[in-house]
Amino acid sequence: MVLDAETLQAHVARLGAEIAADHPEGVVLVGVLKGALIFLSDLARAIPDVPVEIDFMSISRFAPDSGRVKILYDVQTDLTGRDVVVVEDVVDTGLTLAYLMTQLHERGPRQLSACALLDRPSRRIVPQPVRYRGVEVGEAFLLGYGLHYRDAYRNLPFIFEGDREVVNSRPMVYVAELYRGVATQAEREKPGGRVPKAEEVP
Repeated sequence: MVLDAETLQAHVARLGAEIAADHPEGVVLVGVLKGALIFLSDLARAIPDVPVEIDFMSISRFAPDSGRVKILYDVQTDLTGRDVVVVEDVVDTGLTLAYLMTQLHERGPRQLSACALLDRPSRRIVPQPVRYRGVEVGEAFLLGYGLHYRDAYRNLPFIFEGDREVVNSRPMVYVAELYRGVATQAEREKPGGRVPKAEEVP
């Protein structure tokens, strides 16, 4: 396990306090769907004594041929003259965040900054600053607490390191190990019914 639930919530509480101190008159949190949803919900509750509004954005993946993206869901809140914090689950290349910051800057906010639970600067292509940083991470393939593979594992309250090659071939391989009461057909047929550990998965 990379970050257990208690450690995650400690980072969320710290980030919430930092945002509250910088925006005493209130703040609009703009979550990037879907990855930031769980982090954003905890972060909003961790901002004490400050009015918080929540909105969302979603963009397509960067097209490999053109590098272009498009907005799939746009914010509905008028951001003119507002303090806005873009909330991401993880920032690595910085391309997505830079695009979002450019789009939101055109909406006329008073202040615009970014918050990321996980920051992976080793992969940065665009030198996009992250004002509120949770944890710096390396190249590990991480799942849980919003991070997913084919939409699985998002709802886990912790973050763990998975095996990318194993998950590519068997996306649900960790489900029985991590979710109590869940067993796949293969696991039910396994002698003794024991749930295999990740390192045992072929």
